[in-house]
Formats: sequence, C-alpha cells, structure tokens
Amino acid sequence: MSQGPPFAERLIEEGRELYEAARDLRLDLRLMGGVGIRLLLGERLPPAYRRSYRDLDVMVRRKQRRDVETLLAKRGWEPATEFNALGGGRRLLFHDPASEAQVDVFVESFEMCHSLPLVDGLDRPGPSLPATDLLMSKLQIVSLNTKDRNDCYALLESCTIAEGDHEAIELSRIAGLAAGDWGIHHTFELNLRRLREGLGAVAQADAEQINSILDQLCDAIDEVPKTRAWKLRAKIGERKRWYEEPEEVDRAGNG
Repeated sequence: MSQGPPFAERLIEEGRELYEAARDLRLDLRLMGGVGIRLLLGERLPPAYRRSYRDLDVMVRRKQRRDVETLLAKRGWEPATEFNALGGGRRLLFHDPASEAQVDVFVESFEMCHSLPLVDGLDRPGPSLPATDLLMSKLQIVSLNTKDRNDCYALLESCTIAEGDHEAIELSRIAGLAAGDWGIHHTFELNLRRLREGLGAVAQADAEQINSILDQLCDAIDEVPKTRAWKLRAKIGERKRWYEEPEEVDRAGNG
C-alpha cells in the first residue's frame, strides 16, 4: 500500500485500485463491508455515516484464488500463512506490514453468523457487491454493533427499492433467502427490529425514509411462502442456537 493520505482514505483508494487491478487481469473481485458500501454509494453516502476503515473485505471466485493471492502480494499485502493454510479453501487473510489494515478474502462463499449465497454478485457491475448483498451481509450479524447498524442505515437511506438493479435493494432476493432458512429469517427479523428501535437517533426526514424501507422489507419477508424445512425449524425456535459464532482472526493469522 502506498503512504500519503489519511489511513481511512488510503483504504478506500486501495479498494478501488485493487478492484481495477483485478479487472485488468480478468479476475472477478468485488468489495464488501464498509469500503464496499462507500464505493457503491459514493457521494450518496450521507455524511452522518462516513467513518474510518481498518480493513477491506472482498469476494473472489475459487478458481481465481491463486491469482488473487499473487495480486495482493504484488500490492504489498502480506499473507497470514497459518490462517490461509487452514482456511484457504473458503477464506484468506492478508495484512499491511506498515499498519493495522488487513484484507479479508471470502472465496466464493460468505460464512459468518450465517452462510449467504453471494457469489452471483460477482457477475454484477461495479467495484462492490450489489446493494442487496451488502445489506444482507450486515443483517446476518447476530450481535449488530453501532458501526454495522450505521452501515445499514446508510444503505437504507441512500438506496431505492427496485428489482434487477445492483444499486437498489431487491426485496424478492432478501425475502426469498429468508423463506428458505428460519435462522437467517430470525436474525434478519431481529436486526430489522433493532434498526427501527434505533431511529430515534436519526434525523426525522431520514428516519421516515429508512422506516418506509424497513416496512417494505418486513412485509416482503413476512408474506413470502415458507418452506417445510423453515416451518419445522421455527417450531424449535431459540431453544437451539440458530447461528454460528464467526471465527475471530488476529494479525498473526492464528484465529
């Protein structure tokens, strides 16, 4: 990574340059996380939700993993050797030797509190995954913190509801995924409720916009027909844990 601008801005620029370098090599790489949201929204990102960044999250295709590893190494990112050897089939970690920055690479699958099928987003345009995928990657977090909550608000305030638009929120995609998995449905439901409860700290006009989209999301998720497996799992409810504990990683890459 090059030195110069403030740390957060360097990561934003690094994310953009990493995408462009991958594109030049015909590699399918898309940004996720906070930097992905920043690149998707650009100037539409409300000032209230602009924040600092300490990492990049990206998704790549499994067959291109080695080429992406080579690209990151050429750009000065150091691999977490032990972590990558153990989990390289699905996740890779790289560090910036001059700072606390890191790159978290999801290899064709996104598995944190829940497993989300986001790989099709690699076929969509732009440097980031689609807005819907970025939102779902936040809504699947069981312990939603302030940073993740504000990332959700940024997307909900800035994006319209529309189907087939990578910069819009696609209700059918979210509802369809929730209808097939009670655990995902339950976590989404909990977080949509938390987001609504937190609107007291949001400016009134913005809160009205966000609340309108939350209403549409909740209605879509509630109304879509549920699978038999969903209904069977719903009978158990919270008596059985419905999510996974995300794997914690440190700069040594030892978990």
